[in-house]
Amino acid sequence: MNKHLRQLIDLSKIDKEIDSFEPKMEEIKKDLNSIITDRDTFLKEIENLNENIVDLKNKKRKNETHLAELSSKLEDIAKKNSQVKTEKEAKALNLEDEITKEQLSFANDEIDRFDKTIENQKSKTKELQTNVNELEKSIKAKEVNVNKNLKETQEQREKISTQKSKLISEMDQKIITFYEKIRRWAGNTAVVEVNKQACYGCFMKISDRIHSEVIKTEDIITCPHCGRIIYIDPKSVEQEV
Repeated sequence: MNKHLRQLIDLSKIDKEIDSFEPKMEEIKKDLNSIITDRDTFLKEIENLNENIVDLKNKKRKNETHLAELSSKLEDIAKKNSQVKTEKEAKALNLEDEITKEQLSFANDEIDRFDKTIENQKSKTKELQTNVNELEKSIKAKEVNVNKNLKETQEQREKISTQKSKLISEMDQKIITFYEKIRRWAGNTAVVEVNKQACYGCFMKISDRIHSEVIKTEDIITCPHCGRIIYIDPKSVEQEV
């Protein structure tokens, strides 16, 4: 196996290891992110409840204003009753009095309903805030371990990245460009082993001629089916044959 192919194999393994750190870091943050999501959901519910409470209070104030107007209207009707001169006027005032009292009763019922709903919304808000407070404690507790693990993982990734930089500095730029071109679509399978005469990137069988070239040549060979860089581990040559 020539030097350039050996370097490509090593580079591919390093890239694969570097890329593996991202899911590792996501896994470390998984539980914490779940708790943060729950907390944010509760906070959003609290925000909606508070907006509802403000809306209910505004509606209650409108009913209170209407209630005051109706009370004033009843007083006016009572004054007019003392000045009634005909039966027709009396009947009209009595009808107006009944309608006003019904409206007054309805306004009082609405105010009571708004009060009960507001108290209910406040109670829910209080419960949700308790949940938020508990989640905040959990978040703070978990953040310590998460940040510690993330730091350790980041340090490991930086260490591997340093190895990659060193390796790249020793490699031919044309070969790196060729490798990166393949890696753009093949990802971490840009360089794959041939096993049982099959490319372990596309799992297609390669011809005897190509297989022989991979074993004997010092050139960099690509799979005729998928275009990945292929190689055979010298230790497995006997098994391959």
